[in-house]
Amino acid sequence: MGLAGRTMVVTGAGRGFGRALALQAGRSGARLFVSARSLEAARRVADEVAADSGATVDAFACDLADPAAIRAFAAGVAARTGHVDVLVNNGARYLAGPDLGDADDDAIADTVASGATGTLLTAKHFLPLLRASAGADMVNLVSAAAETRNHRSEAHPAFYAAKAAQAGFADVLAHRLRPEGIRVISLYPPDFTDGDPLAPSWQEASRTADDPLTAQSVLDCVLFAIGQPRDCFIRSFHFEQL
Repeated sequence: MGLAGRTMVVTGAGRGFGRALALQAGRSGARLFVSARSLEAARRVADEVAADSGATVDAFACDLADPAAIRAFAAGVAARTGHVDVLVNNGARYLAGPDLGDADDDAIADTVASGATGTLLTAKHFLPLLRASAGADMVNLVSAAAETRNHRSEAHPAFYAAKAAQAGFADVLAHRLRPEGIRVISLYPPDFTDGDPLAPSWQEASRTADDPLTAQSVLDCVLFAIGQPRDCFIRSFHFEQL
């Protein structure tokens, strides 16, 4: 099953991978709801998607560290559609610095809240709309930082903690929602290179084993997983690193 005619929600769509996914989903015929921490950023991407593909897109502000904002986002989407076919939990704060003292308390709390609690509450409040779909998928952009004994990233320990919590939540949810036919798909990419999805060079077929992972390759994995027949439950994608 492709994306044509399907309803998709993408968090953290204001830039990077979220923006790229929204653009590709629009080209594939999806009905889109996108969020970013600021409404201005979300509207900018919504306008870009509409101009690029003619897709119908609604934009929302949603700070994933704020439970009230998540509830308002889900309510806003529910006021415009009776179901969601694909929920992409992409938004989460990144925090740099390998030492605990490299970030203040507020930044640490915000990082854990947006990546861990934010994913959980987004799933909770969108679950009624996913259950109303004839075949729903929840996609979680986790990180290789959540893998056991993965120490490659120079991210702050708070980011590691947030992603580990996100991974544990996704794992149990995949088991518990399978009887309802809802697939929970998680991706664990290492750091990957972004690009402009509107540029022809961004989707070049010249990617080789010697190149770093690209956002396009991660995006292709998402589209592959949600495009499978409903008896195919791909729980996770793990990537070999250079």
